[in-house]
Amino acid sequence: MEDNKIQIGKYVELAYEIFVVDNEGEASVCKITAERPDAFVFGHDTAMVRGFVNGIRDLKQGDKFDFTLEPDDAFGARDEELVVELPRDTFMVEGEFDSERVFIGAHVPMMTADGYRIDGTVEAIDDDKVTMDFNHELAGETVRYVGQVLLVRDATAEELSPKHHHCGCGCDHDHEHCDHDHCGHDGCDCDGCK
Repeated sequence: MEDNKIQIGKYVELAYEIFVVDNEGEASVCKITAERPDAFVFGHDTAMVRGFVNGIRDLKQGDKFDFTLEPDDAFGARDEELVVELPRDTFMVEGEFDSERVFIGAHVPMMTADGYRIDGTVEAIDDDKVTMDFNHELAGETVRYVGQVLLVRDATAEELSPKHHHCGCGCDHDHEHCDHDHCGHDGCDCDGCK
């Protein structure tokens, strides 16, 4: 029956695990459980990973999935132009460098000149500059999604006008749906799976 398939406008709940795949094998980088599923309205977030969208389209409640995506269909290739040096004083708070939030390996939310939120990883800190990597942490990686469709139903009017959005990497931007220990954004693994 068409009504219970994942299609545009359907509210979907999924449980899944993401693995990075390389010549050595695969390693788990993010796990979304049935107790705290990834929930979203299918087709209403253009930021979702294209290959993920295609991999779950037309699945039904109860269906299991297992697919592997090359970088172009997942989080894209690494772009060295997204590794930038910023003046150290960009990270000053009340005249002091913000060492509590800005340290090597930290995920730091920032704003573009156009007012868009972007997240970067601190790669190096020098006396006068901070090197930030704005690539997605899984950029350049082949990833495997293994999971199950928990629920498919018509979306409510409220769900069609969400206060936050889903990114296709494990949780939505309200920071509530990620159970992974290596979260990049206040407990959220959107753009933060490692």
